[in-house]
Amino acid sequence: MPAFETPASLLDAIGADLGASEWIAIEQDRIQAFADATGDHQWIHVDVERAKEGPFGAPIAHGFLTLSLTSLFLPELLTVKKSSMGVNYGMNKVRFPAPVKAGKRIRGVGKLLNAEAVQGGVQATIGITVEIEGESKPACVVEFLARFYD
Repeated sequence: MPAFETPASLLDAIGADLGASEWIAIEQDRIQAFADATGDHQWIHVDVERAKEGPFGAPIAHGFLTLSLTSLFLPELLTVKKSSMGVNYGMNKVRFPAPVKAGKRIRGVGKLLNAEAVQGGVQATIGITVEIEGESKPACVVEFLARFYD
């Protein structure tokens, strides 16, 4: 994982590969907790027996659960040593090409797509591809916008 000294150092690193995060397991209890937190209890997520007979052959994680985990992956992909704080500024171009079945492992793979000066710091656009172990299609592809302040 690249560690950048200051927010401004991101400006010279556009295009840098950021490597991959650690794998994490997406177990049914995590899917259930996300359903409980968001109120999204669609059967393809929480009804294990019915989901086995459904279109995916197993319960699947919510797309937004997968997307939210990019916040977990980001500090493993990129750190800025001399930054007073980093904040999530938003997302661009979010897609969910493949479902994450309960029990599968995922990780984030990153690339610094852009960096631009903003008042008090730098806004970075980090491309994150959420890979599913053993699968050819990713679970999520997103442009993650983060601001790192001096």
